[in-house]
Amino acid sequence: MSNANYALAELNKETTIGGEGTTVERAIPVIDLSDFENRKHEIADALWAASTDIGFFQVYNHGIAQEDIDAAFDNAWEFFELPHEVKAQYPMPKGTNAGWEFKAQVRPSTGTPDNKESYQVTRPLMDGKWPTEAELPGFQERALRFERQNWELGMRILSCFALKMGFAEDFFTKAHDPASDQYQSTLRMIHYMSMENAKPEDFKAWRAGAHSDFDCLTILHQKEGEGGLQVCPGKDAASGQWTDVAPRKGYITCNIGDMLMRWSDDQLQSTLHRVRMPRDGEYMGRRLSLPFFCQANRDALMVGPLGKYEPMTAGDYLTMRINANFAAIKK
Repeated sequence: MSNANYALAELNKETTIGGEGTTVERAIPVIDLSDFENRKHEIADALWAASTDIGFFQVYNHGIAQEDIDAAFDNAWEFFELPHEVKAQYPMPKGTNAGWEFKAQVRPSTGTPDNKESYQVTRPLMDGKWPTEAELPGFQERALRFERQNWELGMRILSCFALKMGFAEDFFTKAHDPASDQYQSTLRMIHYMSMENAKPEDFKAWRAGAHSDFDCLTILHQKEGEGGLQVCPGKDAASGQWTDVAPRKGYITCNIGDMLMRWSDDQLQSTLHRVRMPRDGEYMGRRLSLPFFCQANRDALMVGPLGKYEPMTAGDYLTMRINANFAAIKK
């Protein structure tokens, strides 16, 4: 399949499933990462099984302390509670993954902006994007520490996929080298607005419209009681059947992205997901999530184990996907 056709196929996967659909029960695999080095082959088998089927899974005994996750949520809230004019000093330019945006992300599946604001941390792109120490003391240090913790977890999980794909176990670690100026993995802080005083018509929108992620692997932190995440596996994309993935304390939700799906020659499944509006009787307040996107360095060459696709750098791949989305939104 050519690069252009691949981009179109991935885009169609999103745009054909923009409606409400129905909610069904699906088992979301739960995987124990304890005693990782001694159980690595067992863990790799479990991750591979989950990712060739549904493409979503939750991990526990993952090595990031709960107090560190709680502190990261507090750190994010401190940023979002800054005055609008302060946050606006650190905008995210189009085509980049660093800085702050407010209701600016439009999904091809909906054609409307997501009901959220976000702040994105991509290490090499952060010049001029950090709040000052006077505005938010310690914010940068805390954010970078949490970014590193997520990178380490992501590399452990990706080493299992490298093992199953026949690569060296540190293959993806080298491809996501944070010391390189080509590094493009991103920590995102997302604030979905409170719906407590919303009008009935506001509930017709999406907190985040249906999409798949462009990256290799997404690591998602959510707060228990602040639900809304739904998934629809790629193999079921035409069905319009969605499954709620409830946040659980001590568990981190992960999903395969389009980049790793291509890199695996489509053995691993990138999965559509969205964040719906709360329903009657559910929590209506503001919602925060903290995803970390493991995106291979721009100069990393993507060559799959089966030779299905022509070689392509991760930078060119992301540019291709972003351009395809932009073209769809402009139609």
